[in-house]
Amino acid sequence: MAQDNGPDFGDFGAQDANQPLANGADTAPAAGMISQYVKDLSFENPTAPAIYQVQTPPQIDVQFNIAANQVADDVHEVVLKIDVRAETEGQVAFIVDLAFAGLFGFRNVPTEQIQPFLLGEAPRLLFPFARRVLADAVRDGGFPPLLLEPIDFGQLYLQQAQQQGQSPVAGVA
Repeated sequence: MAQDNGPDFGDFGAQDANQPLANGADTAPAAGMISQYVKDLSFENPTAPAIYQVQTPPQIDVQFNIAANQVADDVHEVVLKIDVRAETEGQVAFIVDLAFAGLFGFRNVPTEQIQPFLLGEAPRLLFPFARRVLADAVRDGGFPPLLLEPIDFGQLYLQQAQQQGQSPVAGVA
């Protein structure tokens, strides 16, 4: 009976899987967040103080955008941009523009797997922190905190890739 030892990342020679690699070489794929930060944050309350007299809850429009760019050999920056516009009774209650970013490092990750990570998994990791920054900004602006529902960025990436007629992971049919 064969034993499954997990994913096969290729043949690294006759090296036994339980033996350390020469000179401490690590050939296992790894991806991780190096740091996260607010890249840009803007809160506008253009109709204050009159907006606080309005009793009607605002209509809230939320837009997301994800950008990724390589900043070093094995390091990429992912920026999760969230734009929120709240209006009530024909008045703008508030506008929030947040660019929350993270640096992600890769080691021994196949090139075709980097983009799915950057556009699917990285935003998922950044979102809870961006959500908190956004909620705090809205609350500090004098409104109830805006708590965004969780978003399945991986599924959104897959849908967008299918709409564009490409495989979600390059090289996979």
